[in-house]
Amino acid sequence: MDINFNKNEDHNKLLLSDLKKRLAKVKLGGGAKRIEKHHAKGKMTARERVDYLLDSKKPCIEIGAFAGDNMYEEHGGCPSGGVVVKMGYVKGKQCIVVANDATVKAGAWFPITGKKNLRAQEIAIENKLPIIYLVDSAGVYLPMQDEIFPDKEHFGRIFRNNAVMSSMGITQIAAVMGSCVAGGAYLPIMSDEALIVDKTGSIFLAGSYLVKAAIGETIDNETLGGATTHCEISGVTDYKAKDDKDALETIQRLIDKIGDYDKAGFNKVTAKKPKENPDDMFGILPRSRADQYDMKEIIKRLVDDSEFDEYKEGYGKTIITAYARIDGWAVGIVANQRKLVKTKSGEMQFGGVIYNDSADKATRFIANCNQKKIPLVFLQDVTGFMVGSKSEHGGIIKDGAKMVNAVSNSVVPKFTIVIGNSYGAGNYAMCGKAYDPRLIAAWPSAELAVMSGNSAAKVLLQIEKASLLKKGEKITEAKEKELFDKIKNRYDNQVSPYYAAARIWTDAVINPLDTRTWISMGIEAANHTPIEKPFNMGVLQV
Repeated sequence: MDINFNKNEDHNKLLLSDLKKRLAKVKLGGGAKRIEKHHAKGKMTARERVDYLLDSKKPCIEIGAFAGDNMYEEHGGCPSGGVVVKMGYVKGKQCIVVANDATVKAGAWFPITGKKNLRAQEIAIENKLPIIYLVDSAGVYLPMQDEIFPDKEHFGRIFRNNAVMSSMGITQIAAVMGSCVAGGAYLPIMSDEALIVDKTGSIFLAGSYLVKAAIGETIDNETLGGATTHCEISGVTDYKAKDDKDALETIQRLIDKIGDYDKAGFNKVTAKKPKENPDDMFGILPRSRADQYDMKEIIKRLVDDSEFDEYKEGYGKTIITAYARIDGWAVGIVANQRKLVKTKSGEMQFGGVIYNDSADKATRFIANCNQKKIPLVFLQDVTGFMVGSKSEHGGIIKDGAKMVNAVSNSVVPKFTIVIGNSYGAGNYAMCGKAYDPRLIAAWPSAELAVMSGNSAAKVLLQIEKASLLKKGEKITEAKEKELFDKIKNRYDNQVSPYYAAARIWTDAVINPLDTRTWISMGIEAANHTPIEKPFNMGVLQV
């Protein structure tokens, strides 16, 4: 271990500590006082409900914990998008659980809430996983209704997905554990089975105040749409629960009786832990995103027995392509090599840059994995494709297009981990969010943007200087530095992994040591869905 390793380790563990602090804050939802008020009503919080429902001795992963992070501050914020989403196990069966957090604006739906709910449904649809809704919501957040109500990816898409999932045979169970009003009332009733908690759960299209205003009828909410009404009079709900725990235990018994599923048949053997110490990743990963390191050393600490078989090892060296196992599952790894490499002709190639030969190699490997039904894992630390006359004359655009084509048309499940840089077209070629990875997570060291903060600030500075000079202003050296720092600080905030996670460009910011769990649970989920179409790359300029 050298001094540089120790400095890297200190830096990356500080990033991890920051992640843990941010998660602890997010988990408080609307804050301690609102949690106390929630408990005083005899109700469990969203997170307590999810944790009680899921098998405690099985792993689980949280999707979108940082959704809404530092967004909507003028509205008081929206921690976790006002909804908790986890993939875990109920009575041994893998499920998606979606729970409204009523401590955040009474569980009202912000624009990011809708996006996060749709992401949860997308995961359930792709993997044919049962989905459980724990409903406790005041409905659309009215001050922002124009950003959540009418569009294709807004609130109404949720109910469309309810109907589509039902037709696909995907089990949906909803428990109304608090308010369920207006358009939101359709979600539990469009599920296959619905429960309601006595005295605390209610369902109606319009509450008592609105009923009074609209038609002059005087009625209380419990009589209008409480548990007794809907279980004994309207027949809207199927089960009446005495309290939250009773509802959750009923769901467990319902899930326990679901039959087995058709499997995709991905290869799995007994899992082995990496031989190399995974904790070493904190010392291997450099402090600066510009520094070089050997990605193979990271891979050794992620894969079973630290073993992998490299495909075309001596060709296209700025991308590593390899077969390995993660938690017993066979995987094909496509990873950016971040160290300076030498070609057979003696040419030096920059780490993290995709060259013609590396794009060609990755395309062939992706096709091989599709042919052999092997899930793909992308490890991103990429600054983009190589530029300049040599690359352009060599057809870098064509080779890059072939790689993007292969990624786009893959029929095997894809999983993306953003370890470091994720810039420009490199994000696309390495299976960024736009290319439908089943799960995409970032390490605290990740940066996602069109280009690095330093490069972008230089470009934007030139534009700013030209504008000021046109106005007749004099640009001193001090003024130029002030402008540069201001631009770079603003841009650096936008490349943060938390900025991306807030907008659900990634599913999570994770501890690097949890990477194996994310990939393993993702492949297990994907194994619920047999591959139904052959791999076809369409028309290519060969």
